[in-house]
Amino acid sequence: MRKVLLPALIIIGASLLIIRVFYLQIIDDSFKLKSENNAIKIKYDYPERGYIYDRNGVLLVANQPSYDIMVIPRELNKTDTLEFCKLLNITKEDFIKKIEKAKVYSPRLPSVFLAQLNKNEFAAFQEKIRKFEGFYFQKRSLRDYEVNYGANIFGFITQVNEKLIEKNHYYKSGDLIGRQGVEESYEKILRGVKGVKYFQKDKFNREIGSYKEGKFDTIAVQGEDINLTIDAEIQKYGEQLMVNKRGGIVAIEPATGEILALVTAPSYDPGILVGRQRSKNYTKLYHDSIANPLYDRGLLAQYPPGSPFKIMTGLVGLQEGVIDEKTTFVCNHGFYYAPGRFQRCHCGGGVLDFHVGIYKSCNAYFSNVYLRTIGKYKNTPYAVDVWSNHVKSFGLGQFMGYDLPTGKSGKIPTSKTYKKMYPGWGYSGKTIISNAIGQGEVLVTPIQLANMMATVANHGYYYTPHIIKKIKGEKIDTKFTTKHVTTIDPKYFPPMISGLFDVYNRGTAYALRVEGIDICGKTGTAENFAKIGGKRVQLKDHSIFVAFAPKDNPKIAIAVLVENGGFGATIAGPIASLMIEKYLRKKITRTDLETRVLNTSLQSRYAILGGLSEEVKKELRIKDSITQSKAKAALQKIDTTKTKK
Repeated sequence: MRKVLLPALIIIGASLLIIRVFYLQIIDDSFKLKSENNAIKIKYDYPERGYIYDRNGVLLVANQPSYDIMVIPRELNKTDTLEFCKLLNITKEDFIKKIEKAKVYSPRLPSVFLAQLNKNEFAAFQEKIRKFEGFYFQKRSLRDYEVNYGANIFGFITQVNEKLIEKNHYYKSGDLIGRQGVEESYEKILRGVKGVKYFQKDKFNREIGSYKEGKFDTIAVQGEDINLTIDAEIQKYGEQLMVNKRGGIVAIEPATGEILALVTAPSYDPGILVGRQRSKNYTKLYHDSIANPLYDRGLLAQYPPGSPFKIMTGLVGLQEGVIDEKTTFVCNHGFYYAPGRFQRCHCGGGVLDFHVGIYKSCNAYFSNVYLRTIGKYKNTPYAVDVWSNHVKSFGLGQFMGYDLPTGKSGKIPTSKTYKKMYPGWGYSGKTIISNAIGQGEVLVTPIQLANMMATVANHGYYYTPHIIKKIKGEKIDTKFTTKHVTTIDPKYFPPMISGLFDVYNRGTAYALRVEGIDICGKTGTAENFAKIGGKRVQLKDHSIFVAFAPKDNPKIAIAVLVENGGFGATIAGPIASLMIEKYLRKKITRTDLETRVLNTSLQSRYAILGGLSEEVKKELRIKDSITQSKAKAALQKIDTTKTKK
C-alpha cells in the first residue's frame, strides 16, 4: 500500500500542476494582460449611484455630472505650468504639491489631480486639454440633493484613502465612496459596478485601438435605487421644529420597526458637501466642537431617560409580582428612602395606585416599586441582574443592530456595574434607587427610547428599527422582519397603556392634547450634571417626551429629547404632539403649539460655550450648554484654584 501511495500522490500533484499551467497560459489571458500593462491604457467608466427615495416615492437624492482631471506623472511632457494653473485657478505651489502626491501613489498609474469640476470649469479645460500631455478627464457623477434636510440620514460621498485602496482592491485612486448614513450602509448596492476599457498603445505611447478587440472590456452597471422608510414630510417638519435647539427626534412605525423620522439638531444642508468646496465645508463642520452638527444625537447621544423610564420600572414590578394595579403607596411630596435621604416629588402627594402613579408621574410610587423589585430576592446582585435582563429585553442597553453605521449602546447597569462601583462592601436597592426614575447609572439614546415606546404600543414585542424599506430587485434583511419578544407578559401592558393615555387626559401632558387623536405619552425631565472645578454641578435639565398614537392600532411611536430644554411638557412634549399630528393628519390644528415651538430658541443657553477656553470645556466634560452665571462661576473657580497652586 505504501509503495502505491507515494507514486499516486506524485502523479496527482503533477497532474494538477499541469492543468493549472495549461489554464493560465492557454485559457486565462488575465495574467498576459497584466504582463503587457506597460503597453495598455486602462480607462474606467463610472456608473451613476442609485437614487434614494422616501417611503412614499419622493425623490430625495439624485445625481449630477462631474469631471475629475486625472494625471499620469510618467507621461508629463513640458507642461506650460503657468497657463495650466491659470486655466484651473490654482497656484503653482498647488500644482507641484499635487504632482508629487501623484508620483508617490504611482508614476505610471492615473490618479486624481483635481476633483469635481463643474460643467463650466470642465468646458474651459476641455478646449485646451490636448496641450497638456499626461492629463485627461474622467467623468463621474456626484450627488444632487433634492432636499435641504436629512443630512444625517444620507451621509455623504468622498474620495477613498490609501488605506481603503490597500484593503479593498475594487477601489482605485480618485474613486468615490459613501461615508456615514445610508450612503455607507448601502455602499455596495448604491455604487453599482464600474466598467473597464483597455486600449493598446504604440511605442510612442499613443492609443492605437481597443486591446484584443474589447475582449476584456466590461460595461458599467448602474447602482440600484433604494426606498427609505423615512417620511420626507415629517423629517422636514421635525428639523424645522428643532431649529435653534439641540437634541434628537426618532419616530418609528410600531408594526414594522420602520424609522419614520431621524432628526438630529443642529444639522446642515447636505448640498454643501458636494463639489470642490466639499472639503472646506466638511472641515468647518468637523471643527465645530460646540454645536457638533456631524454628531447624530438621535443615535449617538446618551442621556439619562428620566421619568419615561418609570414605564420600565412599573412593568418589571408587575412581572415580578411585587405590585398589581391596585397597589397603593403614600407620597408626601416625596419620601425618605433612608435616614436623611429624601427624594422629592411634584405629583401633589397623597395615596396613589398604579394608574394614578403613571399619569401623575410620581417619583415616590415608582421608587417604592423598585425597592420591592430589588428586595424580592435575598441576593441583591442577583436581583439587579433580574431587573436588568427585563429592561434589556426592550432593546435598551445594547446596540440594536439597525442598518446605520453609527450608534451607541446606552447603559443598563448590572451586578458587575455595582461590583466595580462598590468593591468590598454590599449595597441595596436604596443605594441605587435613582435607577427607578431613570437617573442613576441608566443611559439611553433617543432611538432606544422610541423603540421602547414601540414595544409598549405592541404589548411586548418589537422589530429591529431600520431605515431601508425597499431595494429594487432584492429583499431586505430578514433580521428586520424578525419579532423580538420581551420578558414581560402581554397582560401587563394594558394597565400601563391606560395610565399613559391619561397622561394626556388628566396628567402632565393635559395641555398637549390633539383633538380627535388618542395619544399615549410620558413626560420626562432628566437632571443634567457636570464636573466644574472638581465639583459636581447641576445644569439646566433636559426636556424629554415619549409617546405613541393612536392608542389602539398605533401607527407611530416617538421619542423627543431637547438638551437643556427644562420640563418635558415645556418643549419636548409639544414637539411630540405636533409630529404625531403631522404624520397622522398631514396638517396641524394645534397651531398654538407650533407657533410656540418655532419661536423658541435655546441659543442663549448654548452660546456661552463658544466663549469658554478649551481647558474649561474639558473641565465641563460635556458639550451641554450652561447658564451665563454658572459659566462665569466655573471659570472664576478654576482660575482661583490655579492661583492657589
